[in-house]
Amino acid sequence: MTDGGRLQESRHSDAILKGTEDTVTQQDRPFSKEEKPYSIYTSHEKWFIVSTAAFAGIFSPLTANIYFPAIPIIASAFDKSVELINLTVTVYMILQGISPMFWGTLADRWGRRPMFLACMLVLALSCVGLALVPTDDYWLLMVLRCIQAAGSASTIALGAGVIGDIAAPHERGNFFGLWNIGPMVGPCIGPVIGGLLAEGLGWRSIFWFLCISSALCFVLILALLPETLRALVGDGSIPPPPLYKPLIPVLGRNRVNVDPMAKAPRRNFKNPLLLFLYPDVVLLLLYNAVLYSVFYGVTASISTLFQTVYPSLNEIEIGLCFLSIGGGMLIGGVVTGKLLDWDYRRFKYRMTKRTASGDDAEKCQENFTKDESFPLERARFRLMPYYFVVYVGSCIGYGWCLDAGVSIAGPLILLFILGWSVVAIMNIITTVLVDLAPESSSSITACNNLVRCTFGAACVSVINIILTAIGTGWTYVLLSGLCIAVFPIIPFVVMKGPGWRAKRREQH
Repeated sequence: MTDGGRLQESRHSDAILKGTEDTVTQQDRPFSKEEKPYSIYTSHEKWFIVSTAAFAGIFSPLTANIYFPAIPIIASAFDKSVELINLTVTVYMILQGISPMFWGTLADRWGRRPMFLACMLVLALSCVGLALVPTDDYWLLMVLRCIQAAGSASTIALGAGVIGDIAAPHERGNFFGLWNIGPMVGPCIGPVIGGLLAEGLGWRSIFWFLCISSALCFVLILALLPETLRALVGDGSIPPPPLYKPLIPVLGRNRVNVDPMAKAPRRNFKNPLLLFLYPDVVLLLLYNAVLYSVFYGVTASISTLFQTVYPSLNEIEIGLCFLSIGGGMLIGGVVTGKLLDWDYRRFKYRMTKRTASGDDAEKCQENFTKDESFPLERARFRLMPYYFVVYVGSCIGYGWCLDAGVSIAGPLILLFILGWSVVAIMNIITTVLVDLAPESSSSITACNNLVRCTFGAACVSVINIILTAIGTGWTYVLLSGLCIAVFPIIPFVVMKGPGWRAKRREQH
């Protein structure tokens, strides 16, 4: 080859690498320019769809936690012990874990939109019944709480399914950051709203509030939310059946395929319990459940501990303390989601540049989009150790601050940091789970909800016993020790995950 030929080839290689790098820096096009968009929806339309899903997702934890401040009042109204009224919380958490397995599986088969509408309708009607329930019918209170849980709890799995439908892997972290705000902030603002309503308007106003807000969500979904299930609409360009269309079809309307014969391949029914046969999924569900249960142990004991350590606080002021951890989750959900996607894109570009150059660069990029070739686990979990250290450190520090009775500013700051770190961890885990089974995104999120709610209920049931037995400081040292014990799951999944995914693909 002549010197001129070598020079021309070198320039051609540099141009390809530079073009690759320029492409990576664009958020909407991090890979090859010829790659077909994952979804027809624009960035603004995706944000609206995810925001609607987040609004619906807030009802699962909100409906559970808004009820807490009114328990003594309801016990007095029904002339029952607090323990019997607490049983309504227990049955709610049981249904909260089980019902998404039903609704999520149906959503993966029949569509997201009808399941969202059904859940919101069941929730609104059950809240009407709870607001009107006679105080001499304790059994009816119990039944209606079960129905309420069956309607509200599944919105989390449905929202995760929507994100899996419209968001490509490189942007899922950002959208999950927004979506996680609803499920994670609900436990923090619920007691505040419940306390204000119960004290000002009576305990029945709590259920009227939930009825009105869930009805508004129902109307919003009915009017604007499009069907996103890829088995029905593909990338969104295939028109769904008439009953699946929103009343005001403004999202993506100019990009819908006008070919009436265009159809997406319909999926067969898949048993969600088969996901528990995936070793990487099971390990991540266990890791997530332990960390979530510790978080639930913290939030469930805030009222009791702050009332004991800071007796000058009234009930409303104690409720406002929940805003600290809620604010951390609110800000952390948005910031860490963007950071997760940015780090994913940067890692993917570096892997491409390191592995190939010149004419092979574009081919390498294409190979890395396949599960077997791209180290998904390494890309997603690079930031996990940092968030984990912050989470464990803030948990231990929070316990000892309360044990020492320091200024209330100390525990509140640590609660903010704790909320920031826990939403970052949950964001990463949820994103990876959907990446592992994108065709069953609602089902795998339902499995996640089942496991973590089970662990969370167990932790809540024993947290006061542990606090009484060993004290506040050592309680959170013990809980943090459980988190440390399961952390080796992360490097193990990073090491074994690609092989497991490749084996599943071969079997399928």
